[in-house]
Amino acid sequence: QVQLEESGGGLVQAGGSLRLTCTASTLSFSSYHLGWFRQAPGKEEEFVAAIRWTGHSTYGDAVKGRFTISRDNTKNTMYLQMDNLKPEDTAIYTCGAGKRIIEDNYGSYDSWGRGIQVTVSS
Repeated sequence: QVQLEESGGGLVQAGGSLRLTCTASTLSFSSYHLGWFRQAPGKEEEFVAAIRWTGHSTYGDAVKGRFTISRDNTKNTMYLQMDNLKPEDTAIYTCGAGKRIIEDNYGSYDSWGRGIQVTVSS
């Protein structure tokens, strides 16, 4: 298991950028697959992006071409670079980790952070 914490959220105008960071506390960070989900009020959880220990990444349809997921195993850190943000991206973003994930399946992740708010104004 691993403890996760998100940072880097906030308020940004449409068209702007933010970078979310997910920091982990574990002795085997490199063995975990990692991902981001988001949830807006009144909506179901939505898959954003995931990155496996090999570095292979997957993106949800709504963010393809705008978001980039990456990881730095030397810092036990995962990043989500969000460019060309839209008001529809407003949500609480949560990072997760697991060893046997299906990328877009929330229930397949083992550990979660508390989430962080991202708000995009028009």
